[in-house]
Amino acid sequence: MTNHHNALPPAGRKELWAWCLYDFANSSFTTLIITVAYSVYFVQVVARDLGSGTAERVWFWGYAISMLLVALLSPPLGALADARAIKRPLLAGSTLLCVVCTALLFFVERGDVWLGLVLFGLANIAFELGFLYCSAFLVEITTPATMGKISGYGWGLGYAGGLLSLALAYPFITGGFGEENLSSYRLSFVVTAVFFLVASLPTLLWLRERAVPQPSATGSSAWRDTFARLADTARAIARYRDLFRFLIAYLIYTDAINTVIVASAIFANKVLDFSPGDLIIYFLITQVTAGLGAVGFGLLADRIGSTRTISVTLLIWIGVVAAAAAVQTHAQFYAIGLVAGAVLGANQATSRALIGRFVPPGKQGELFGFFTVTGKFAAVIGPVVYGEVTAWTGNQRWAVLSMALFFIIGLVVFQRVDEERGLEAAAEKS
Repeated sequence: MTNHHNALPPAGRKELWAWCLYDFANSSFTTLIITVAYSVYFVQVVARDLGSGTAERVWFWGYAISMLLVALLSPPLGALADARAIKRPLLAGSTLLCVVCTALLFFVERGDVWLGLVLFGLANIAFELGFLYCSAFLVEITTPATMGKISGYGWGLGYAGGLLSLALAYPFITGGFGEENLSSYRLSFVVTAVFFLVASLPTLLWLRERAVPQPSATGSSAWRDTFARLADTARAIARYRDLFRFLIAYLIYTDAINTVIVASAIFANKVLDFSPGDLIIYFLITQVTAGLGAVGFGLLADRIGSTRTISVTLLIWIGVVAAAAAVQTHAQFYAIGLVAGAVLGANQATSRALIGRFVPPGKQGELFGFFTVTGKFAAVIGPVVYGEVTAWTGNQRWAVLSMALFFIIGLVVFQRVDEERGLEAAAEKS
């Protein structure tokens, strides 16, 4: 058995907190840029001259293309991080790129469609790669027995970060899209960047790399070696059939979850006439229940198993999108948001922990790379379907309802995953 870790002592409490704090830091980006503030600003202000329906279509296509690029970059960069044991510098680099591009969104004004899409796309790609590198550390700093709990704490802290960044941005956003408030509104993007940078410092300073550089199999370049390792992993996936089945199910149901997150603010703003201030209150509510859901279901997963927990969340999700398609009042949308928040946190934390349990030692970055790819390919199809259904029907309610199909198919595929067999397969390789 090769030693994939160097002689550093096991992670202590400070280092575990440092890992969890990255979720706290980066949630400012998902909350304010992807969901609440920038997405709605892009549709309502930047791309307004394109007309309703087309503005949404352009946004969802732009988001989908950035996710496709993430999907293509993740496996080679994940494998390279494993082979060279450079997760930490890659995490720092991707974090800084995301922070800089997010701050530059301040300069995107009405009509700057291309600038708005390119800066957002670069920030989003860097954000997703940072998430990949940080997630890959989970296997080094925990044991299979505590993985669900630590992953859940990370997600829970993530929602706390989302809440705090929302609260900090609220004064800038609440004035809405009136001409006199736009420069103030754009300052919320700078607030997001500063929050991400400052809150990620403990992670970048305290998280230690326990992996050791792995000898090059071919004596060739890092990239050639990386692709050779990826080919090995792809061939070996047949051996990890439960991991493979899980990745397919995850691809399908995460597609719907991603799309619901990306679309929720645009839906509330366009269909229910939510103001930017209303949106922030709505997301404050969902962040609280999402944090509680992540921690509560994380503990439940350690008790009843991840597969049962994920199945429960998918059944609830089907009910959530059906209810959202029929929603008429603000109060009803707030109520649906409470439930959606709880199952969102639960599903994300439990899925990440299950991957961690199925991954053999020495393959963390690579298999989390596949995990990221699956999630990102997932984020390509759903938003495109949503944007196209909206453009065809002129009604986002049909687009929301189309997501129920993804949840149903994902749930059916997921029933073929055997958690015990997946754990045994991972253990055999160590």
